Amino acid sequence: MSSHHRPLRLLALPALVAVVALAGCAPGASEARVTPPPAPPAGVAQLCAALHRKLPETVSGLDRSVTDPETDLTAAWGGSAIVLRCGIPKPPKMADPKADGVEVDGVGWLVEQPPEGGLRFTTTGRLAYTEVWIDEEHATDASMLVGLSAAVAASVPAGISSY
Repeated sequence: MSSHHRPLRLLALPALVAVVALAGCAPGASEARVTPPPAPPAGVAQLCAALHRKLPETVSGLDRSVTDPETDLTAAWGGSAIVLRCGIPKPPKMADPKADGVEVDGVGWLVEQPPEGGLRFTTTGRLAYTEVWIDEEHATDASMLVGLSAAVAASVPAGISSY
């Protein structure tokens, strides 16, 4: 990397505007862009709505963020530091008997390290699959799933999802 500095030119202004716009998606921001899962069956959507109402206002010290778009299928904390999507289709990795898993407060979670970094946890043994992605900076361990597991246990019954 060169230490040579170029003066800021008007041509660089669009890039600067893009960087400032993306800052709203950084951890700690109040809004997070989240891609909702494909529309789940009505019964699964109802379970996700119940989960949405039970979700904590803070997770690991990070405040709940507004998601864009707003839907009962998604939630976020710390901007996009922690992103939850409920009603996802069954992940292919669920069929892998060698897949890593963890249990937190009675809720089973599949653990994956996705190519985009961080950690992805997906509930197992529940009537609706819920995915929680944690960015690289906050992916220290599964303890941040404590509050989320309590909400899942209270709103999504144990069982095997057919979706």
